[in-house]
Amino acid sequence: MCGTVGADPSTPPDQCLAIVQQQVNAENLSAPPAVTAGLLQVINQARDHGIDLKIVVLDHNPPNDTPLRDIATVVGAQHRDATVLVLSPNFVGSYSMQFPRATLEIGEDNAKTGNPVVSAQNFLHQLNTPQFPWTAFTIVLLIAVLAAVVGTRIMQVRARRSSPTEKVEAPTEDADQSV
Repeated sequence: MCGTVGADPSTPPDQCLAIVQQQVNAENLSAPPAVTAGLLQVINQARDHGIDLKIVVLDHNPPNDTPLRDIATVVGAQHRDATVLVLSPNFVGSYSMQFPRATLEIGEDNAKTGNPVVSAQNFLHQLNTPQFPWTAFTIVLLIAVLAAVVGTRIMQVRARRSSPTEKVEAPTEDADQSV
């Protein structure tokens, strides 16, 4: 991360993260100059859709994607209403209080392109894609199942009442004493 912000790689990570925070506070992104213009366009597109998007681009890959999510969470802690996207050449991390984690994960999968601008566009596209309303579907399905159970029970009770009842004679005591 230190190389991305122009600091010596031996600089403590907390100092580099502070520089990233300053850049994000000033410009909504921390990225190499070569991709800044394209990323600012994506940030403006996001703003047009009501999304406060912050982007951090790293110049190298960490061992796994966990540090990227950690960086996104730290940046997001200062920007509670923002969605934060952190990109490295092969990994993606994100943070948002506005979007569900499942949506962010799908966006992260789509953002693994190696090109920061294309990755950010893909991520934003996923955030703007309507999601299937699983909660409403589940509620409707449960109501339908409950209605089917109640309807079946009502039909059973009516069928039992309308069928002719045959009286079965109870066995007498004499039948029990036969030899």
